[in-house]
Amino acid sequence: MRQRFQQVMALGLLGLVGLASPTQAAWPDRPVTIIVPWGAGGAADALSRILAPMLEQEFKQPFNVVLRPGGSGVVGHTAIAQARPDGYTIGLGTVEIVMLQHQNLAPINHKDFTPFAIINADAGGLIVGTDSPYKTAKELIEDIKRKPAGALKASGTGQGGIWHLGLVGWLLDEGVEPARVPWVPSQGAGPAMTDLVAGGVAFVTASLPEGRAMIDAGKARALANMDTKRLALYPNVPTLTEATGTKWSVLTWRGVFGPKGIPQEVSDRLVPALQKAHASKEFQDFMRDRGFGVAWMGPADASRFMDKSYDDFGRVMKASGMIK
Repeated sequence: MRQRFQQVMALGLLGLVGLASPTQAAWPDRPVTIIVPWGAGGAADALSRILAPMLEQEFKQPFNVVLRPGGSGVVGHTAIAQARPDGYTIGLGTVEIVMLQHQNLAPINHKDFTPFAIINADAGGLIVGTDSPYKTAKELIEDIKRKPAGALKASGTGQGGIWHLGLVGWLLDEGVEPARVPWVPSQGAGPAMTDLVAGGVAFVTASLPEGRAMIDAGKARALANMDTKRLALYPNVPTLTEATGTKWSVLTWRGVFGPKGIPQEVSDRLVPALQKAHASKEFQDFMRDRGFGVAWMGPADASRFMDKSYDDFGRVMKASGMIK
């Protein structure tokens, strides 16, 4: 009797092990939600739409894109950070992850996320209208220093947004008080470029791909990009360092993140799948055709990069008086 009992228990335990092991190894065994903190038609939305079907093909499960715009990225990023850390809610996060806490917009920062990969980075740039007297970034900064404060206005995004910080960081590095160039807030680079062409501002700080339509149409001119290297899209446009000697550079970036505490088993499956998708011809062609900068940072590199970005943006915001 006792022997029979032991046999039954042994079979029961084997059954439990048999149930447990596939569950842990089978992520994802149901649909995954990808939260995008921005609206339809933007770069983050576009990246999520190219990645989702690739991940579906890889894992044989739906990856459903859900747009959660609002509050300068607060709504969507908070939703990602507060999701259950089981791998079934992830997100297409953006540079705002390292900015929101500094701006007192939300009590979250990059430490509240599990980074899987940063897949895209676009540098800021300096853009003027074709009728502008400035042919180089050096001429522009010299005039900013020479003219009365407020004589030249700039735009590119909302107040305190990534491209506003791009301008402020450059001016500080050039020894110029940021208040000398009033910032005209906009709903993004598109409206800012329209304002530029209409003569509402003297120049725009935004990524050159964002200004591409106006530049290629001959209505605007790129003076420099705020990267450490020239862009393949505009190889004749110098870096800001080449143009003025400044060491300042700034990037907007996008990546795939989950809430803090995601099981390692999920990362071990998702990261290689993202790297495979990233290296595919389909993804590379998609990025090139739209002028998006291609980047790859795995979990460890992404974490270190965000640590530095968080510190750099905090320093610039404090130095400019944006935050106390």
